[in-house]
Amino acid sequence: MARVKRGVTAHARHKKVLALAKGYRGRGHSAYRIALEKVEKGLQYAYRDRRNRKRDFRGLWIQRINAAAREHGLTYSQFMHGIKLAGIDLDRKVLSDLAIREPDAFAEIVAGAQAALGQA
Repeated sequence: MARVKRGVTAHARHKKVLALAKGYRGRGHSAYRIALEKVEKGLQYAYRDRRNRKRDFRGLWIQRINAAAREHGLTYSQFMHGIKLAGIDLDRKVLSDLAIREPDAFAEIVAGAQAALGQA
């Protein structure tokens, strides 16, 4: 069996990790062993936070919808219940965008929700 020298593959692996560690401070961007730990931890954070970002944006959308709905005399939960009863099938992202960019359209949706709730 021929002897396998690992210099080329090890160099390629080190180069890949150090490229991912670009921008890290101290020896975290230049020393392979430290860079490997920091890169692995960074990838863990990235995986976790891709999920947390969805959670955070949903919370932001709810806050925006709540603020816009309260301007029309409804709470968030009353408004969401009203649009479900009215059969308006818009998600929170779209409702939030409407509340900010198209207040007149959002007001019509609120009117529909109030009518469905029997508060018109």
